[in-house]
Amino acid sequence: MTVNEQSIPLWRDDRFWKIALQILAVLVAIAIFTLLGYNLNVNMQRVGIEFGFDFLQSQASFAIGEDLTNYDPSDPVAGSYARVMFAGLVNTLRVVVVGLILTTIVGITAGVASFSDNWLLRKISQVYVEIARNIPILVQLLFWYLAVFSKLPRPEDRLSFLGMFYASKRGLYLPWPGEVGRFSICAAVLIVGAIAAFFVWRSRVKAIVVKGESGQNQSIILWVITVISVLILLFGLGWQFPHEPTEIGEIEGGLRLTLEISALLVGLIIYTGAFISEIVRAGIQSVARGQWEASKALGLKSNLTMRLVVFPQALRVIIPPLNSQYQNLAKNSSLALAIAYPDIYSVSNTTFNQTGRPIEVMILIMTTYLLMNMVISLSMNQLNRSVQLRER
Repeated sequence: MTVNEQSIPLWRDDRFWKIALQILAVLVAIAIFTLLGYNLNVNMQRVGIEFGFDFLQSQASFAIGEDLTNYDPSDPVAGSYARVMFAGLVNTLRVVVVGLILTTIVGITAGVASFSDNWLLRKISQVYVEIARNIPILVQLLFWYLAVFSKLPRPEDRLSFLGMFYASKRGLYLPWPGEVGRFSICAAVLIVGAIAAFFVWRSRVKAIVVKGESGQNQSIILWVITVISVLILLFGLGWQFPHEPTEIGEIEGGLRLTLEISALLVGLIIYTGAFISEIVRAGIQSVARGQWEASKALGLKSNLTMRLVVFPQALRVIIPPLNSQYQNLAKNSSLALAIAYPDIYSVSNTTFNQTGRPIEVMILIMTTYLLMNMVISLSMNQLNRSVQLRER
């Protein structure tokens, strides 16, 4: 330590104030939360309520429209509030996972289409984005539920497409893999194949863009992985197709999606996909024009230029704001209450109305959405680090 540093008074040292102000901020936050907790405890004791989560073991007295967890409101154990909230959580996760996958496909497709040489395709993408992102998500959900899916015909007059897809007021019927064990094995193989294809694709991009090679060997590997994946999808999953039995108005086999989850998924996907489309468009525009011109000078076609040169570089700009849109989709799924889909928020709303424990239930809801978004954020941050340029 120099003589000048020793002679500086503590109250004029920037390092001291930086640490002191942070400690002061933490103490103020602790004091505020302590005061709020004390006030909450006093008010609850005043009305004879003890804070706790023991009510979760009590039997719930209401049924839910969709359940994948064998929840039974008539059973003291299988019908507890903990079980019904878990059933709502599963319903939420089902919407979020499927929504993230499909909205990514829609957003990237619309974003890339805005650079298409086809005038009609380019204008369709622009019109879709401007309409979808400027109408509130709640209005869109109500539109899809009340004006579209609720207007489907009666079961006996159901709509049919290719004899494999059916739609009526009872829901949408789609082909679906049959055996659970077989599906799990095939899904694991497809995930491994997708990871392998990603690394092969990155190797091909590096071979073409960085090393100036043809990337032919990697292209052959990609085609082999694609063919194997398609064969697994077509013949390995043991598909069950919806079919019409003898009873009028009934459909057997396949996957049934209720009108509520169908409207929720379509609304979330179209709304969030419009914002992702703009993120993709901005990311592509961030790539220097010289990259486009250089790829054309090498003789690459427009689709190869986008796939191998422009889009990989645009990912560094796309992924950070994409993280926010994924989290928005997860949080916007709570609007399912408006169309009577039993997600975690809808089920929790009924729970605290029956139990009179809004504080505990709200803590569970906030913790659920916090953890869900933390998982999304951590995953996207890891992906973002993998595509960033590393300085030597």
